[in-house]
Order: sequence, then C-alpha cells, then structure tokens
Amino acid sequence: MRNLVVAIDGPAGAGKSTVAQLAAEKLAYTYIDTGAMYRAVAWKVLQQSATNITEELILSVVADIEVDLQYIDRKSIIFVDGIDVSGEIRTPEVTALVSQVAKIGAVREKLVALQRKMAQRGSVLMDGRDIATNVLPNADVKIFLTASIDERAARRWRQLQLNGYSVDMSELKQEIAARDKADSEREISPLVQAADAVLIDTTRLSIDQTVEAILNLCR
Repeated sequence: MRNLVVAIDGPAGAGKSTVAQLAAEKLAYTYIDTGAMYRAVAWKVLQQSATNITEELILSVVADIEVDLQYIDRKSIIFVDGIDVSGEIRTPEVTALVSQVAKIGAVREKLVALQRKMAQRGSVLMDGRDIATNVLPNADVKIFLTASIDERAARRWRQLQLNGYSVDMSELKQEIAARDKADSEREISPLVQAADAVLIDTTRLSIDQTVEAILNLCR
C-alpha cells in the first residue's frame, strides 16, 4: 500500500479523533491532530507572556512559528520550532488560552499551510471539519464520519457520567443539534461532505468496526 493522505471530516461527537488515532497507529501513519497544533501556538504565546496576552502578541508568535507532527516509536509527537512539546501543550494554562488563539483568522491560515506541508510527506491521517473540502482537497482517501444525534448524545452522556458529571440527555441533544447547525452554516469552511468522500455512519458500528472500515478504504 502506497503512502496515502487520508482526510476524515464529520460533525462533533462522531468519534473522529478516537478512530483516526487507532487507524493511524495500525497503518503506522502520522495522525495530524489539528487541535494539538492550535495548542502548540498557545504554548508558544505563553512562553512570551503569561499575563499580557493580546491579539498582536499572538500574531507576532504565529508569524514565524514552525509546528510539526511526526510518528515516532508508535506515538505522534508534536514539535514547536524543533522542540518536543507533546506534554507541555496539555496544561490547564494552554487549554484556557487555545480558544482565544484558534478564533484568529491569521492563525488558521498559518496552520492550514503547515498542515498541507506535513501532508506532502504522505502516510498521514488528518481529521477535522473541513479537511477533505478545504485543507486537503486532493487527499487520496476522503471519509465523512457521522452518527445520529441520539447516538452522539448517548456517547457524550456516557463519557460525562464516567467523569462524574450529571447531565440531561435532552440538553445534550439540543447542544449537538445547535453545534451541527453552526458548523454547517458558518461562513468560513462550513462542515459539508466532500462530493468524493465516502460516508461512514457509525451509529450502529463499534470502534473496532469503524476502524476496520477506514482501513479497508485505505487498502
């Protein structure tokens, strides 16, 4: 099997990250965690200033940042300017800042450019909301991963229960439906299934079955 570029899109709660990481591991591919890339920018911003964080500071940091993901010893490692920051980007401080960083258009433009650069190496699997339609429109394999709102709400409910949170199922369904609407109607890179993407509905599939479906498409 040649070194493919695999793009997976889909709505929130469809299980993209879980199955993408497992599929990438089985293929010995690099899993491009686009969320981790935004965390990497936030981490570097915090190295410049932990208190006075402005849009100007973020823009100055992203102007010359180099973010790279590599698959080493069966793990995806994230580098910022050549430094392994895989652990440092998961701190509460980075988590608190990442949404402020991610909403800036110039940050997105820079990271999309870096994502495309990484994909040129081949043997990569990337997931998100607009990977097949915008970031990697020439990907070798395009997948649109989805599930019913009821199933996605149930998965989220179980996850929250395991973490000790009590939530109302009907509220979860409303939140997911609202997220779907916002993602599909946003002005920049809305969530849509690429015309040449294969639809995989995971509503009645296990994680292992979904991963196998992805592997079969790659084969």
